[in-house]
Amino acid sequence: MRTTKMLAAALLTGAALLGTAAPALADTPSPSATKDKDKGAPTVAGTTFRTATPVEQGQKATADASSGDYLYWVFPADAGQRPAVDATVTLPSTGRQQATTWRIDVYDGLRRRQPCMYGAQSRAAAADATTVALSCTLRPVRAWADSWSTDPLPGSYYVRLTAVGLPATERGLPVKAELRATTKETGGSQAVDGSLSTPLGAGGPKVEPEDGWSSGWWTDRWIWTGAGGVLAALAGVGGYALTRGRGRPAHVPRNA
Repeated sequence: MRTTKMLAAALLTGAALLGTAAPALADTPSPSATKDKDKGAPTVAGTTFRTATPVEQGQKATADASSGDYLYWVFPADAGQRPAVDATVTLPSTGRQQATTWRIDVYDGLRRRQPCMYGAQSRAAAADATTVALSCTLRPVRAWADSWSTDPLPGSYYVRLTAVGLPATERGLPVKAELRATTKETGGSQAVDGSLSTPLGAGGPKVEPEDGWSSGWWTDRWIWTGAGGVLAALAGVGGYALTRGRGRPAHVPRNA
């Protein structure tokens, strides 16, 4: 009975520790929180890296432009986050005669174009199309990487939206762009030893997450490691209790 209680206590302790390791950011933001964040969102876009319009994570930015313009936004992404960008272009209902191809590109703080893990980064809009939707999900941001690596690092991320291979007859037509940059926490699975001294920036507007930049050393992997150590110790105590026996039987003499 005593051994059973010890094992039950071990399981309960392990469950409690593992429960604390569940990422709190898995909860999706409420619609009201999204609406509050969209208040005061930017309604213009920059035309270069240096004039890129800052946008917060999860905030919807809009801009009125013309076909052929280069539109730039910039948002922050920290270590352990996986950035994703979604853009929608509303095309004019009249004046279009040919299909046009729209594209979004995402650059890190060193102005290195980052490849998309998945998403429709480039898409052609038929002559009668009214909207075109684009998306790009990057690789998880790492706290540190070798200088020769192209891994995403903490800092500013620049989004460029434009039409490519635009026919001359399609240039200058009015369009409206909407963009939302979001991030998802990946947890300790992407943790590395080391961190940058400062987040990377390309000389444009400075952006920063709402809660500031992380130090780079703390991840939920510490919780899992601690929980595993506690469970291993409890398992050792339980194993010893199961194998040690009940001691000397009462009918056996002490000197036997």
